[in-house]
Amino acid sequence: MNGLVRRLEAFLFGHRVATLAVIGMFTAVMGYFALQLRMEAGFEKQLPLGHEYVQTFQEYRDDLFGANRLTVVVRPRAGTVWTKAALTRLYDVTQAVLFLPNVDRLGVQSLWTPNSFVNEITEEGFRADPLIDGTISPPALDDAVIAKIRRAASDGGFVGTLVSRDQTSAMITAELEEYDRAGNKLDYVAYNRLLEAKLRKFEDKDFEIQIIGFAKQIGDIADGASSVLVFCGIALVLTALAVFWYCHSVRFTLLPVACSLTSLVWQFGTLRLLGFGLDPLAVLVPFLVFAIGVSHGVQQINFITRELAHGNSAMQAARSSFTGLLVPGTLALVTAFVSFVTLVIVPIPMVRELAITASIGVGYKIVTNLVMLPLVASWFHVSRGYAERALARHERRSHWLRTLAAVARPRNAVIVTLLVSGLLGLAVYEGRHRVIGTVAPGAPELRADARFNQDALSISKNYDVGLDWLTVVFEAAPQSCDNVGIGAYQDDFAWAMRDVPGVLSISGFSSLLRTYNLGYNEGNPKMSAVPIDAGNYAALAAEIGRLRGYMRKDCSMTAVHLFLADHKASSTIHGVIDAVKTFRSANPRTDVKIRLASGNAGVLAAINDEVERSEQPMMLYVYATILLLVLVAYRDLRAVIACCLPLTVATFVGYWFMKALDIGLTVATLPVMVLAVGIGVDYAFYIYNRLHAHMAQGQPIVQAMENALLEVGMATIFTAITLAVGVSTWAFSELKFQADMGKLLAFMFLVNLVMAMTALPALAVVLERLFPRRGAVRASNLMSH
Repeated sequence: MNGLVRRLEAFLFGHRVATLAVIGMFTAVMGYFALQLRMEAGFEKQLPLGHEYVQTFQEYRDDLFGANRLTVVVRPRAGTVWTKAALTRLYDVTQAVLFLPNVDRLGVQSLWTPNSFVNEITEEGFRADPLIDGTISPPALDDAVIAKIRRAASDGGFVGTLVSRDQTSAMITAELEEYDRAGNKLDYVAYNRLLEAKLRKFEDKDFEIQIIGFAKQIGDIADGASSVLVFCGIALVLTALAVFWYCHSVRFTLLPVACSLTSLVWQFGTLRLLGFGLDPLAVLVPFLVFAIGVSHGVQQINFITRELAHGNSAMQAARSSFTGLLVPGTLALVTAFVSFVTLVIVPIPMVRELAITASIGVGYKIVTNLVMLPLVASWFHVSRGYAERALARHERRSHWLRTLAAVARPRNAVIVTLLVSGLLGLAVYEGRHRVIGTVAPGAPELRADARFNQDALSISKNYDVGLDWLTVVFEAAPQSCDNVGIGAYQDDFAWAMRDVPGVLSISGFSSLLRTYNLGYNEGNPKMSAVPIDAGNYAALAAEIGRLRGYMRKDCSMTAVHLFLADHKASSTIHGVIDAVKTFRSANPRTDVKIRLASGNAGVLAAINDEVERSEQPMMLYVYATILLLVLVAYRDLRAVIACCLPLTVATFVGYWFMKALDIGLTVATLPVMVLAVGIGVDYAFYIYNRLHAHMAQGQPIVQAMENALLEVGMATIFTAITLAVGVSTWAFSELKFQADMGKLLAFMFLVNLVMAMTALPALAVVLERLFPRRGAVRASNLMSH
C-alpha cells in the first residue's frame, strides 16, 4: 500500500495545477446547484415503511381521523365564547380554514360546520340536528340565539371537545392532505407562512388564535432553522479563531475551514441533483459533517507545521502530510461514511434521506481534506522564522503531555484499564433504561416556551379530547353489521382501556352504539348498552355510518379512538400500546382482529419502534466495520481491542448522559451517536498509527506511546475541545433539538477525547504485556514519517 500511496502522491503533486483546476471547476458547478437547494419537509417521509401500524394507518386513512390534523382555537382575551363577537370571529376563522389549500373540507369541524350534530331524545326517539342551524348567520346572532347555541353545545356533549371546559374558547379541526388533486406535494414551510397570513390575522387585542398540528410544528421548526445557521456560524468563527491560536497563521487557519466548506458546497449541490431537499429536522447534519472535516483538517495542519518546524519546505511538508495521513484519514472517514450509511436500515424515508445527505458529505471529505488541503498548502511560502516559532510552540504546548503519557507505564496502565472497565459496566447499567422517542409533551424539537408548545399546553389543559390519539382498528368479515359480537367485544376493550395511565377519554363505535341505543329508547338509562338484537344493532350501525372516523359502511372495520394526555414515549404511548396488546392476547376472537394503530400516536409509536429495532443492528454494523478496518490495517487483534474498547465505553457513557438529561433517542439524536463513533475512531486511528510507526522503528511500547502522544496528542486535544466549545453554543438555540444535539455532541467529543488519550494507551500497554509479540513490529500499511 505504501507504493500505491507514493505513486498517488507523485501524480497529484506532479499535476497540482490541473488537479486544483478540476476541483475548482467542480466546486463552481456544484455551487450553482447548491444555491437551488430548498427546505423540504413531509409528513409521509416520517412514516416507517412496512410497519404494522403504518400499514393500518394507510389502509384506513380515508375512513379514520387523519394523523395529519390541524387544530385552531379561537380564544377571547376576556369573557366567554358565548358572545356575538366571539361566535362571529369563530365563524370567520372556520371559513378561512375551510378554504385553505390541501384541507379536506368534509373533515373540517367546528360549532359552525354542518357535521356537528346534537343528538336529541324526543318522544319519537332519537333525533340529530345541526348544532347551529344552517339558516343562522353571524348577523342574526342575538342573546336568544346565542343561548340556544350554548344549550345545544352542552346537550350535544361538545363542551370539552369543540368548546373548552371553561367555555372561554372554541376549537376548529381540519385534516390536511399531503398531495393536492394535481399531485403537487404540500410545501410545509410555505404552508406555515400561509397559516400565519390567513389565520393569525384574526388575532388582535380582543382575540387570541392558537394553531397546532404537524404542518404548524414543522413550519415553526423550519423558521427556527435561521437560528441554526446563526449558531453554526458562531461555531465556525470560534473554530477559526482557535485554529489561528493553534497555528498563528491566517493561511493555515482559512485552509481547513475553506476545504470543509468546499465539501459542504459539493454536498448541497449533489442533494439538489438527486432531487432531495433539506429536511428541517436534518438541517444540522451537514454541519455535523463539517465538524468531521475540521477535525481532519487540524490533523493535517498539525502534521504540516510539525514538518515545517523540522526544517522542511512547504512542498516537502505537504507531501509528507499527504502520505502520512491519507490512509489513516481515509480509514477514519470510511468508518464515518459507513456509520452514516447504516442509518438506511431504519425504514423511515426521512432518516434514509438523512443518511444519504451525511454519507455524501463524508465521502467528499476524503477529497477536500486529505487531497485538496495538502495540495493547496504546498503552494504556501513559509519563512524560517515561522518554522522555528512553530517548533517552539509545539514543544511548549506538548511539555505537559509527558505527564499524561505516564498512563502508558505498566502499573498505571493496569489501574487505568481497571477503572475504564468499571466505567463501562456502570455506563451499561445506568444507560440501559434510556428513552426511545420523545420525553416531553408538545413538540420536542421546540422549547417549552415556544408559541407552538404554549398553544398545545393551553389546549390540552382546557379540552377533554387530547391532542394525541391512538386509533385501534377492529377488523371483521365484509357485511358484518349484524354481528353483535363485534360491538360487545369492542365495548369490553373500551372498558379495559379506561384505567390505563395516560388515557384521557375514549370514543369509538361501541360507545356510539350505547348513545344511539339510549336515544332510540326514550333515554332509558338501562338502554345505555350495546344491542344484542341483530336487527337493532344493524340499524344503529347504519346511523353511525353517517359519521366519519368510526367505521366502514359494511362494518368490516370499526374503530376505537384513545385520546391521550401527551405523546411521551415511555410514560404514555408505550404503556397504552402494551395495554392494547395485553387485551388482544388475553381475549382472542376468531371473527375479529384487533389491529394497531392509526392516529398521530400510532405514527409516533411506529417511529419509536423502528428506531429501537434498528439501533442495535446499526451500531453492530458500525463496530463490525471498525473492527474489520483496524484488523486489515494492522493485522493485530491488540489494535482492534485498543481502538474499539474506548469507543464502546464512550458510546455507553453517551447513553447514560442522554438518560440523565432526558434526551430521548429519536431520528434527530440518532445521527449524533453515529457521529460520535465516527469522531472517536478518528482520534484512535491517528494515535495508534503513530504508536505503530514508532514501534516499527524498534522503540518499546511505553516510549513509543509517549512519542505518539507528544506528536498528535495536542492536535487531538485541541480539535476535540475546539469542536466541543463550538457546538456547545447550540445550547442557546431557539430549537430544543439543536440545543440537545449541541450538548450531546460537546459531551461526546470530550468523552471520546478522554478515552483516546487515557484508555487507548493503557489498553495498548496492558495487551502488549498480556500477549507479548514474538517478533519485531513490522512497518504497517499506515506507516508514515
